[in-house]
Amino acid sequence: MALAKKETILAELALLQKRYPRHPLRIDAKTPPFRTLVSTILSARTKDPVTVSATARLFERISSPQELLALSEEEIADVVYPVGFYKVKAKHLREMASGLIERFGGQVPGTLAELTSLSGVGRKTANLVLSTAFRMPAICVDTHVHRLSNRLGWVSSKNVQETEAKLSQRVPKQQWGMLNRVLVNHGQQVCHPVSSRCGDCFLASWCPRVGVKRSR
Repeated sequence: MALAKKETILAELALLQKRYPRHPLRIDAKTPPFRTLVSTILSARTKDPVTVSATARLFERISSPQELLALSEEEIADVVYPVGFYKVKAKHLREMASGLIERFGGQVPGTLAELTSLSGVGRKTANLVLSTAFRMPAICVDTHVHRLSNRLGWVSSKNVQETEAKLSQRVPKQQWGMLNRVLVNHGQQVCHPVSSRCGDCFLASWCPRVGVKRSR
């Protein structure tokens, strides 16, 4: 199958950006980097509305790494429940806060290497923080971004690492930061993993529906 032309990708991105101005995690460039980092850590394997609520509850108690570290793992776990793996994430959050204080003066660092040196922070989380909090060119590839970029024919890839590398070649650098926001929204609302809502999709006329076996 031939990949989508770059002009088509840009046209689709323009429509997606207009349709989805806000990230499902309710984070943007105005969100403090520390809150963005915490929210993204909590979001793994958790529905976004649950993450948003848990983040709000936690930041009613804390506003800095020092205040987070002052809470016990049990207290953090109680506050963020029912996010997925809430006990493990509570441990990671305390260790992350400790790392920020000890190695970065309590500030969220602005490089991939520094971010991924923190507990609970993988490449996906780091890239979302870089692109959202620091407006740096970074592509955050999660399951939605991987699925949709392949389904739309933007790339042909087998895993998220390959998807990130190929998207960086096919999407202009100034557009990287929006990819997670618009594709996660579209993946949640329209382009579902199973029984995608192709009949309601404003990208249907371009989409080759790669891998789609059932749609509505």
